[in-house]
Parts: sequence; structure tokens; C-alpha cells
Amino acid sequence: MKFNFLRDYKLLTTLVLLLTGFLFSFNRTSSENWVESKYKTEYVIVLVIDGPRISETFGDSTFQYIPNLARILAPQGVLVKGFKNNGVTHTNPGHVAIATGVYQKIKNNGKELPKNPSMFQYFLKEKKLDSTNAWVIASKGKLSVLANTKDRYWRNQNLPSQYCGVNGLGLDYAGDISTWLNAKTILQKHHPKLTLINLLEVDVNGHQNRWKEYLQGIKNTDKTALALWDFIQKDSIYANKTTLFITNDHGRHFDGHKDGFISHGDNCIGCRSIYLVALGPDFKSNTVIQTEYELIDISKTIAELLGFDFPISKGQVMQELFRK
Repeated sequence: MKFNFLRDYKLLTTLVLLLTGFLFSFNRTSSENWVESKYKTEYVIVLVIDGPRISETFGDSTFQYIPNLARILAPQGVLVKGFKNNGVTHTNPGHVAIATGVYQKIKNNGKELPKNPSMFQYFLKEKKLDSTNAWVIASKGKLSVLANTKDRYWRNQNLPSQYCGVNGLGLDYAGDISTWLNAKTILQKHHPKLTLINLLEVDVNGHQNRWKEYLQGIKNTDKTALALWDFIQKDSIYANKTTLFITNDHGRHFDGHKDGFISHGDNCIGCRSIYLVALGPDFKSNTVIQTEYELIDISKTIAELLGFDFPISKGQVMQELFRK
């Protein structure tokens, strides 16, 4: 082939431009990855204590039923006292709001999948991780619906692992002690990066009109919350890299409204009023805020921490939680 200066000069110029574009793209990607990993948090756990009234938790200035949450855990992180469920105040709708960042009227019996894909699915897909990196662990079997969606583009795709109800089969109600022991085993074995745990004892005893047992349930779940945080701090993988959100899916009627603590499910302030305790390496400590953040803000804040896109969420990142 004869040397052609003009042709070879154009070819050389094209190669230089392509190489420059490649290097620019590489640097840009590296920068984006750096932004995504700007937080210390690598793991997130959401503990949902099902259905206590705010009047028996942070609405009681003595904290007699939640000494660990109020005096040990909250001081290590941020307490959001104005936290709300602004959607349907039942178990499945409340948990769906947490998982999808969208309020939805959904059957409360576990017979209906959420309309929208969850934070678990978005996280696993974007990070290209297998199902053991995200878990739904629940005392209530009906919450197995959190692991999937009726959305035709997402259904049966990028599903998290689950252990819900009796023997983890998505059936009936399992005791919280069993759920906690199974949760701890799963956390130790798989160290999932994103986990939701549900405890039912408070809610079930309330519905059965068992006041003493309802109060004892609050005390028991308070102990489990502390046990979970202690486990995180002592685990060689989770320690100093894990954010824990402790919240409720709904509250209950105040005394004098309908049947009081026995039920929930309407728009009353008792049913809407819940709490959020948020602890982790990227959050402030010894901080109380009154801002009326809500359930749908949890998943958006998790997406910020773990660096994945979650565009369907109607919530907001709870910026007041973060250290400056």
C-alpha cells in the first residue's frame, strides 16, 4: 500500500479522537463511581416494629416500655419524632410504602402484589448482585409480597431472597423470637447489603385486646432492636459500615377513638403517628428532629446511601439525618 499523507493523517486524527473519548469516558465513570461511594454505609437494615401506638413509645416521656430505643439507641443516631404514615395505615400497605417509596391501596391479606417494583429489585439490578444480597424477613407470612411486583417489566425479575412466616414459606404468622433467630442466621451467613425485618408481636396482641401482652410486646421488640444493633457492632463485616432504620408501619387509635388500641386503619392521628430512629456511620448522633418525614422517604434515603437510582419513589432524601 502506498503512503498517502492526507488519508493517513485523517486516520491518525480519528484514532486520537477515539482514544481521547475513551479516556474521558473512563475518567467520568471513575468520578461517578466515586460520588456513588462517598458514604461509609455499605449495608442497610430496616427493622419494622409492627403497630405500636406513639403514646406507648416516644409519646410517653418516661419511655417505660422502650428504654433501649429511647436511652441507648436514639442517642447514637437521629430520632425523627414527626414521622408519619401518610398512606393506608394497615400492615401490607405500610410495608409496601417502605419498600417501594409509593403509597398504594393494596389488599392487607397478602393476596395482592405491589404495583411498583421495590428498592430491593432496583438495587440488585443496578449493582448486578444475586438474590442473597437483599432479604425480606418477616414474622408475618403475608409480607412475602414485598419480594415481587405486578409490574409486567419487573415481575419475577431481580427478586430478593425472603424468609416470611412459618418456616419462611410465606404462610401464617411466626413468633418474633423465631424470626429474630432466623434473621440473625441469615445475616451471619449471607451478610446481605439490604435487609428488611418485620416483628409482629405488638400488633397481634393489640388486635386481640390483650393490653398487658401488647405492652410486653413493645418491651420485647425494644430488646430485639438493641440486640440487632449490638450484633451489627460486633460483626466484623457489618461494624462501622451499616445503617439501621427502626420504624413502624402504622400506629393505632388513641383512647376515645373507635375501639382504642385494639385497631388501626383510618386517617386518625394515632394511626398516622409513628417514629423513626436512624443510626449509622453517615448520620448525626444525639439528634432529635421534628420534621414530618414519612414512610416513603426511607427507600429514597437508602438509595442515596447505597448509590443506586430509584426513580419511582415519591419520597425524598432525609437530608437532616446526614452529617455535614
